[in-house]
Amino acid sequence: MQKKRLLPCSAPLVLILCQVLTALEVPLDPQLLEQLPQPPTITHQSPKNYIVDPRENIVIQCEAKGKPPPSFSWTRNGTLFDTEKDPLVTMKPNSGTLEINIINGGKTEAYEGEYQCTAKNDRGTAVSNIIVVRQSRSPLWTKEKIEPIVIQQGMPLVLPCKPPRGLPPPVVFWMDNFFQRLPQNGRISQGLNGDLYFSNVQPEDSRDFYICYARFNLTQTIHQKQPISLKVLSNSPAENRSPSLLVPTGHTSNRTVLRGEVLLLECIAEGLPTPEIRWNKEGAEFPSDRVFFENYNKTLKIIEVSEADAGKYRCTAHNDRGSFHHIITVIVKAAPYWITEPKNLVLSPGEDGTLICRPNGNPSPSITWLINGVAIELAPHDPSRKVEGDTVMFTKVQERASAVYQCNASNIYGYKLANAFVNVLAEKPRILSSKKVYQVIANKAAFLDCPFFGSPFPRIAWFKGMQTSVLHGNGYIFHDNGTLEVPVAQKDSSGTYTCVARNNLGTDQKTVELEVKDPTMIISQPEYKVIQRYGSASFECKVKHDPTLAVELLWLKDNSDLPIDERFIIENERLSIKNITDKDKGTYTCVANTTLDSASASAVLTVVEATLPPPVKNDRPEAPSDLELTDPLEKSVQLSWVPGDDNNSPITEFIIEYEDGMREPGTWQLQTKVSGTQTTASLKLSPYVNYSFRVIAVNEIGRSDPSVPSERYMTKAAEPDINPSDIKGIGTEPDNLVITWNPLNGFDSNGPGLQYKVSWRQKDFDEEWTSVIVANVSKYIVSGTPTFVPYEIKVQALNDLGYAPEPPVVIGHSGEDLPMVAPGNVEVEVLNATLAKVQWDAVPLTTVRGHLQGYRVYYWKAINQTNRNRRHIEKWMLTFAGNRTHGMLPGLLPNTNYILNVRVVNGKGEGPSSKDKYFETPEGVPSMAILQIHHRTSDSLTLTWSPPVHPNGVLTQYTLKYQSINATHELGPPVEVIIPANESSYILKNLNQNTRYKFYFYAHTAVGPGIQSTQEAVTAMDEAVFLQPALGAGEEHVFATSAVIHTVHPTYYPALPVRIKNITAAETSATILWNVENPEVKLFVKYVELSKEDWKVESVNSTRSALVIKDLSPGTSYKVQVYSDHNTLYAEETFQTGPAMASRQVDIATQGWFIGLMCAVALLILVLLIVCFIRRNKGGKYPVKEKEDAHADPEIQPMKEDDGTFGEYSDAEDHKPLKKGSRTPSDRTVKKEDSDDSLVDYGEGVNGQFNEDGSFIGQYSGKKEKEPVEGNESSEAPSPVNAMNSFV
Repeated sequence: MQKKRLLPCSAPLVLILCQVLTALEVPLDPQLLEQLPQPPTITHQSPKNYIVDPRENIVIQCEAKGKPPPSFSWTRNGTLFDTEKDPLVTMKPNSGTLEINIINGGKTEAYEGEYQCTAKNDRGTAVSNIIVVRQSRSPLWTKEKIEPIVIQQGMPLVLPCKPPRGLPPPVVFWMDNFFQRLPQNGRISQGLNGDLYFSNVQPEDSRDFYICYARFNLTQTIHQKQPISLKVLSNSPAENRSPSLLVPTGHTSNRTVLRGEVLLLECIAEGLPTPEIRWNKEGAEFPSDRVFFENYNKTLKIIEVSEADAGKYRCTAHNDRGSFHHIITVIVKAAPYWITEPKNLVLSPGEDGTLICRPNGNPSPSITWLINGVAIELAPHDPSRKVEGDTVMFTKVQERASAVYQCNASNIYGYKLANAFVNVLAEKPRILSSKKVYQVIANKAAFLDCPFFGSPFPRIAWFKGMQTSVLHGNGYIFHDNGTLEVPVAQKDSSGTYTCVARNNLGTDQKTVELEVKDPTMIISQPEYKVIQRYGSASFECKVKHDPTLAVELLWLKDNSDLPIDERFIIENERLSIKNITDKDKGTYTCVANTTLDSASASAVLTVVEATLPPPVKNDRPEAPSDLELTDPLEKSVQLSWVPGDDNNSPITEFIIEYEDGMREPGTWQLQTKVSGTQTTASLKLSPYVNYSFRVIAVNEIGRSDPSVPSERYMTKAAEPDINPSDIKGIGTEPDNLVITWNPLNGFDSNGPGLQYKVSWRQKDFDEEWTSVIVANVSKYIVSGTPTFVPYEIKVQALNDLGYAPEPPVVIGHSGEDLPMVAPGNVEVEVLNATLAKVQWDAVPLTTVRGHLQGYRVYYWKAINQTNRNRRHIEKWMLTFAGNRTHGMLPGLLPNTNYILNVRVVNGKGEGPSSKDKYFETPEGVPSMAILQIHHRTSDSLTLTWSPPVHPNGVLTQYTLKYQSINATHELGPPVEVIIPANESSYILKNLNQNTRYKFYFYAHTAVGPGIQSTQEAVTAMDEAVFLQPALGAGEEHVFATSAVIHTVHPTYYPALPVRIKNITAAETSATILWNVENPEVKLFVKYVELSKEDWKVESVNSTRSALVIKDLSPGTSYKVQVYSDHNTLYAEETFQTGPAMASRQVDIATQGWFIGLMCAVALLILVLLIVCFIRRNKGGKYPVKEKEDAHADPEIQPMKEDDGTFGEYSDAEDHKPLKKGSRTPSDRTVKKEDSDDSLVDYGEGVNGQFNEDGSFIGQYSGKKEKEPVEGNESSEAPSPVNAMNSFV
């Protein structure tokens, strides 16, 4: 606000404010603007080159303002366009905007042309730019026959695109027949003209479909060129060669670009190996903030081109065989642009003024002046107007000179048109203020406003009271805007003041009242008090103030409201406190407020002990005080304070906290910490924060109370410093991209209007970014994206003041869709009866349409005629992660037909399945055939069985072997019977009476014998109980004085590091054997009775694969687990110990009485032998087999040559009863073939569990008390160690 001080020595008595004759400024008073006449001004219009969508209505914008409101008209192609005669054309009310109805029958091409809008009122005519309306065109490619291209490896190649010329030009890109972008790199890239350039072709470039697409964005259509087939031959590859340029040709070329546009220079080279491109400018550096290298350095891009960008640019292509360069001379031209654009001119009658229109361009533009839309040469002569080139001068204008002038600057590259009106106003003065009374405190400055307007510019004079002379002298300051300032108002300054505005058209005046009031003062201040605890205190505060102003007296404690407590009593100007406690100490302040000023005074209340003097204390410090802010800057301020009493413990540090009163009032945050010796600190501040600070002192005892907060300091707003974090782009649907981010908090926004600019473009495809500004949210969804393509994404914060720094670019992907192609060439190789290997060809990654997660193999048993009616077919599934092309199928059933197919899997799901592949597993050995004994007589037994649950092939026969057992638990000679496969029972005849027999039974396939089932039975009629066989495929529970053979058939668990192979259980112990996949794993074995939960745990050395568990209870079922040190269960099985045997508890062979008894028996036997010999000579025949052959292996028992039967035992020896529970070991051993396949070849998951009957079956023999020394049995005593060796 300019001001002028009037000195006493001024010559005239009347002081008048005046302004040098110049253009008027119209105040932005709405009421005034509504009343003043004004020529038209174009406020909005369509672009010069207006391309419209032929499917939508044409809307040509033209808006203008003026007083009176202007009327509108249009010209089309230079002639008047009568909109009323065309029923398809309408003009909006109070507007010049045209709308042409295309949707209801109009033809867009019929309305193409050049349009210009005219806005006219009685003070002039404004015109718009010439708006060229053209419809968008998206033509098709011309029909052509494209021959397949066959080329040798290493040669250069250009695939032409030649897109149709559209309006606007199309966006060109190359794709394959799966609608996937063709990969581009330093060797393969798309030129600016749309052609696809190969620096050298390679075999992987061979494909049947290279398709060029043209996308017309305005009409949202895409057209494609005929596919191009390319085959690269590798039988005679080209040799390495130095580079040459495919684009541009030759060594030099020229390029013309307009100022302000984007310059694109391109160099695409061929050579082998692939050349690299470098750019430089002769004699100058690149503008770092405007230059970009794109398309793998083949394109140089400079934005916002200026004249300084003209010059010679060199691109150099080089490889290890040489180099080639090309010089492009860039010439910068310029369409017209403004140096000085003509501005609206408001003049008073008789004033002078100028309109200046100063353009620039290359070539220099020519200037044409028009008045009200007509060439100035054709306008009526006006002696006050003179045109000199780019300037129109006005001398002593009259009101009729109001008009709108147009300045048109043009050259061969375009034109610039500007409207500027000359508005000659003859208006009498107007005073625009309505305020009537001004109040001020004595000795303060008073400002009496007098805003005004008039044309010619009015003169302002101030009068006081009834005086007829104008105010003057150094007691007043007169401002150019009419305000009168009284620098130091005194009581005698009160009174009536009149502001008068005059020009030659009239006068206006306004009278205001100035009232000078007495200041408010506290004449009796509260005093400092020291009060004993439980005493009383009172503070007095007498106030003097202007009697015409109302006063309000407030009491504060520590700058806060008084506590709500009945002990605090306020009467008139006195504050009383009763029954004082320690919490009442503090600073008490009285504040007197009026509408114009305030006054305050404070006193401290100290509370002490009632009788004893206050002791010296070591306590936390007192709160700092007198906080003051100095040196305020945009992002820093100086804070100072006065430390409180340290209470005999030195202050070690000060903690400075801040409060943001705008966002989090009442919440204090740490600002900084300083040494306890400092009393000032320079604080760094953030923009757009309403700061208040407080200080806390710290000593060894603790922290003080916070100080009284400082005055508030509001920092200026600024653009954000940081951008949002954790930017992600993940599609949730095949045609979208969901961009998410962690938004900024309010403190980081740095200003009002926090928003985010979300930008994205398809990686290696789109050159331009697509951007949208969203509110303060954390997600934006881009729709209509191609399926699973990479996108470059960035999210930039902005507020009302500007943008944050350029954010980093992150890569995201649009949504996945199900894979398109099934794996091909599926083959199955059957490795053995339970394992097969499946192979397939990987699908092209472009058809996966998502993140490849692997391949999934589904397989199931083929449906035969027997189970065709089953509603549900059990299927198994294995997933092989990654880009695998083979995998293992474990746990198959022998002699089974299977069907499988393979599917590729991505994050969306499974693709189509491959063709079903059939395969068959070979035969295996059958599972156990359960033997049962139903009917017994004194010399026969009836045996029945059911076929094996898993025959694993075609049964060929059954084998039955049996032996008798004598009283000493010794086995007689074995007898073998071959039974046809179609039988299910067999009757054994001619057996000895009262004799126990042991039976061995198993089925055969062509591969061999299956799992053996054992059983015992007695022919004696008086023994009605016989043992039932052990149930469960692959398990044999044998109760005997020898060890129990417990064969475990484990369930397949893919990639498990431990499998229990075998459990050998005796009466009070068990031997556990396992396979360890990872010898580094530390194992534990724990076991428990099935009916209990008190588990016992034993640690196992990592190099061991067996453990003997002792102190078990006989005839008890146990559960055993083998697991790792991470408490992960790897394997679990159950077993049962054998029953206690009384005959085995005492070795009677060492007892004296037994030896004597045996001697007597031997003598008796000798007598009986003599008697038998005599009787035999009389016709009795009793052949007796030697004792040492009694329990020989049934497979090596000698057979009689004449009838093939086994030798017989004497009746006298064979009819002794066998002790209950006697068992002999199995004589068959079946060993599992361990697979050599790596566990990597097995899938990650399976929907079914695989059991392999007959696996891990071993032979264990319990050691007898007395072993024979003759016969064919092994002389090595069986043991758990030998059992483990059988699996090696």
